[in-house]
Amino acid sequence: MKKFLKIVGITFLSFCLLIGLYLLSAFILSRMSTSKEQVANADIPIYILTNGVHTDIVVPVRTTEIDWSTLIPFSNTTANDSSAQLLAFGWGDKGFYLNTPEWSDLKVSTALKAASGLSTAAIHATYYRQLREDEDCRRIMISKSQYDRLIAYIKKSFKTGADQLPVKIDTHANYGSTDAFYEARGHYNIFFTCNTWANNGLKSCGQKACRWTIFDTGIFYQYRK
Repeated sequence: MKKFLKIVGITFLSFCLLIGLYLLSAFILSRMSTSKEQVANADIPIYILTNGVHTDIVVPVRTTEIDWSTLIPFSNTTANDSSAQLLAFGWGDKGFYLNTPEWSDLKVSTALKAASGLSTAAIHATYYRQLREDEDCRRIMISKSQYDRLIAYIKKSFKTGADQLPVKIDTHANYGSTDAFYEARGHYNIFFTCNTWANNGLKSCGQKACRWTIFDTGIFYQYRK
């Protein structure tokens, strides 16, 4: 019996140490930043937007580089508001997005699948008419060549159909009248979260970002005022 309890104790302590190391690494690396790429003519505004947990990357609906409404139709949203000027992209676990509207709805099976990387991913696309900068929303100015790289990063994250367009997920789990869900590539796990995806998006276009992060706080730490 003593031997059994000793094994249980060692196992529990090892688990706690691993969790502690994981969280400590996440904190330290999220406070370490990559260098911002210095360019001329940074005249395209993008935004990072958080709901307190999850980070979206927000881009103009239309520029000379791309018209996102041709890939993410306004008609895929209930509002069908073609006057929207901005489009937010968030990548994440499909089960969380579609089956967990509130934290109280979170199921153990959903959490375990997400943490282990066994479930699939989705992209949540939301149209906005405008955004106001505050603690939860930061504007970043980038150049056309940088935006081209961000466009490629976002497009690569979608699963596409035979028509080469993003595959819309038919669901009633929408958060409002201006959003829709799409099938995405990749798998959410404890080392690659929705915020890791957004952070890598910033890296893709040469912006300041965390070395690695799993939380939104790390990203917004880099853009504190």
